[in-house]
Amino acid sequence: MGVTRINQEFGSPVAAPRLFKALILDSNTLLPKLLPQSIRSVDTLQGDGGAGTIEQVNFTESSHFKFVKNRIDELDKDNFVCKYTMMEGDALGDKLEFIAYEIKFEEGSNGGCICKMASEYHTIGNLEVKEDEIKAGKDSAMGIYKVVEAYLLENPHVYA
Repeated sequence: MGVTRINQEFGSPVAAPRLFKALILDSNTLLPKLLPQSIRSVDTLQGDGGAGTIEQVNFTESSHFKFVKNRIDELDKDNFVCKYTMMEGDALGDKLEFIAYEIKFEEGSNGGCICKMASEYHTIGNLEVKEDEIKAGKDSAMGIYKVVEAYLLENPHVYA
């Protein structure tokens, strides 16, 4: 099995607690509401939202994918950290066994935050993940972050 690790970091004008609540703790209700053209639903298949919880993201017909299943491996609400694994779904294709993610929101300047994300792509056998395939996934994730960020900026009372 090969492993490719990607790190990225970006700043947001939204405070860490608000962004963490919206993107991590309440994603199952917020994402289908904000992205109905892409995400049909986020269903909890097992667990209570903490470590060990398995969620399935169901995409609409307009998406390239049907669904993905994610397992929450660690959830630290005090330090705004979430580790989870994409363990199943057509987004993994025929090259990936799973993708492990770690997301951390840190307080930034001017009331905003810094989001640090690490992704580990675990391939089947010695297959390699191409940079353009990783870029497509990163761009999709950033698109979701920007939609949620814009929603929070337009609605300063939400998740306050």
